[in-house]
Amino acid sequence: MLTIEQLNQFFGESHTLWDIDMQATKGKCTCLMGRNGVGKTTLLGCIMGLLPLRSGKILLEGEDISTLPAERRASLGIGYVPQGRQIFPLLTIRENLEIGLATGRTKQKKIPDIVFDLFPVLHEMLTRRGGDLSGGQQQQLAIGRALVLDPSLLILDEPTEGIQPNIVHEIGDIINKLKNEMGITVLLVEQKLPFARAVADSFVILDRGRSVAGDSIDGLSEELIKQFLTV
Repeated sequence: MLTIEQLNQFFGESHTLWDIDMQATKGKCTCLMGRNGVGKTTLLGCIMGLLPLRSGKILLEGEDISTLPAERRASLGIGYVPQGRQIFPLLTIRENLEIGLATGRTKQKKIPDIVFDLFPVLHEMLTRRGGDLSGGQQQQLAIGRALVLDPSLLILDEPTEGIQPNIVHEIGDIINKLKNEMGITVLLVEQKLPFARAVADSFVILDRGRSVAGDSIDGLSEELIKQFLTV
């Protein structure tokens, strides 16, 4: 589904990502892991076209999308939920969701039923402003907004950050449903190891801008956790 080959990225003269190779398998959840500041969000920015590459390739279903603008990538079926959610606080839930209708790959005319099936609370609160929601409700809205695009690839940057435990559990169930029942590929950045183990099929660890380990989630050993993940 998603293949990254020899990706290098710079901020000015600072070399931030070094020869990154990784894959996100179709219909599975790949968890991108690492301590703060190792390049995880930077890599997501490259995948989404928000940051330029110095070299390397990003392939979606075999198509090179490395130079496509961000809005074009959304229309190819990439949904993105950034860290911090970035919903529009002054717009209603309905308006936040409708923003994605024109940019998705199927150009739907109305909010798809699956959004409200997964997040019934959003349907109950359609006229409430985004800024009036709790953190967990805002995260549900952010994921729902990405699903309006009808994505084949869903990218989630730390979706459990600052979220109450019951919503964290719901988000885990939804990720499993998206990949297992709907065949959506998920690329997840996550710090919470129990959550990652519950939803991910495989993992990739970044350290100092380099990919240093990757395997099935069962291969995430205590040695790797101690070396690259423990603060």
